[in-house]
Amino acid sequence: MATFSRSERKRRPRDNKSAELTLHLKQAMATAIKTDLYPKSQIDIFVQVLQSDGGNYSVCVNAATLALIDAGIAMEEFVISCTSSLANGETPLVDISHLEETMGGPSVTVAILPISGKIAMLETSQRIHINHLEPVLSEAVRGCRYIYEILNKIIKKHYEEIGGALNWGTEEYNI
Repeated sequence: MATFSRSERKRRPRDNKSAELTLHLKQAMATAIKTDLYPKSQIDIFVQVLQSDGGNYSVCVNAATLALIDAGIAMEEFVISCTSSLANGETPLVDISHLEETMGGPSVTVAILPISGKIAMLETSQRIHINHLEPVLSEAVRGCRYIYEILNKIIKKHYEEIGGALNWGTEEYNI
């Protein structure tokens, strides 16, 4: 993370939280990338957080997914992440801000493979009562599915525009 991205600017950018975020990002992406197609290769993902407004891990996962798709890296499916928390100890919130993160309620961050429904990563910020886990987790998964729909539409539109510019699907191109 950039040193100016957070409210605590005196701390080093390579703290334990950043190292943990890096490890979780690597594990989540490894579940979707078809590494067998790239023997003796290394895929590097660099993410620079310029403004930390909350949900950093989720933003990094979603941005890395888009970058891998744009780079043409073969993946099983998208990896989508979302964070959910409890407001006033009862109401689940999705895509929480930095202020909502610091209010002290438990939050759940999940990264899923939306088509298969597999969970690539699940993390809680603190202990959460079992009765609260189900609604918070289901809200986070619902948020992931919503983000997936948006990203899928954008990617399809992007590739339709590229294909149109290159005359994909026309007689000229298929010669």
